[in-house]
Amino acid sequence: MRLLLINGNTDPTITARMVALARATAGAGVAIEGVTARFGARYVATRSAAAIAGHAVLDALAHALVEAPAPDAVLLACFGDPGIAALRELSPAPVVGMAEASLLAAATLGGRIALLTGGARWVPMLSEYAAAIGFAARVVVRGIALTGDTVAADPDAALPVLAAEARAAVERDGAEVVVLGGAGLAGLAGRLADAVPVPMLDSLDCLVRLGMALAAGAPGKPTAGSYAPPPPAPTEGLSPPLTALVAALTTSGGA
Repeated sequence: MRLLLINGNTDPTITARMVALARATAGAGVAIEGVTARFGARYVATRSAAAIAGHAVLDALAHALVEAPAPDAVLLACFGDPGIAALRELSPAPVVGMAEASLLAAATLGGRIALLTGGARWVPMLSEYAAAIGFAARVVVRGIALTGDTVAADPDAALPVLAAEARAAVERDGAEVVVLGGAGLAGLAGRLADAVPVPMLDSLDCLVRLGMALAAGAPGKPTAGSYAPPPPAPTEGLSPPLTALVAALTTSGGA
């Protein structure tokens, strides 16, 4: 089984860290390759950065498909899932998003779900995302002032702040499960588990496990509906690999 992990941030050190953690979760027999966005924000924490990342992850997929055969699943390792619908339209393999995978896993463990992340601007962005995929009534979003890249640079300093915010989500918001979300926060949920009285989920762990499940099921690429290959359309200014990917898909059966 081969999984392609796409980091929508441009920081390769975060990609390397997530790949190492993902491989530990996946275990033997699963190959995980990481790619980093070639342009955009060093760490996505605003609406504009997320919009740019939506293009960047498509570009990253296209470059990856030039360099290696199609994976069995694509892991979008950026917590707001920027560009996920477009990735599903263009990808030959199923695509799993970090935020979506976390919400689906959390829904099996409790009724009220708290998404806890780094960066205050993510609070309205993630609230809107949760509503868009049907989770508005069950989700509360909390963000600490430290952005995810700052947390990744000094996790020991961030852990007490994250623990306090997670407990507040339980005590004040009635959360029955807390998702610690974000590329820069990957791997920290386990270190907070004893400090929080409800299950703590790691967004990267949720992403990898759902990606493995989908890859094992080997669902085919749809040939109808909004995730089928797009119809032919002229493009300008895209990278050569992305231009070629769009052209190949539309030639092979866009409808």
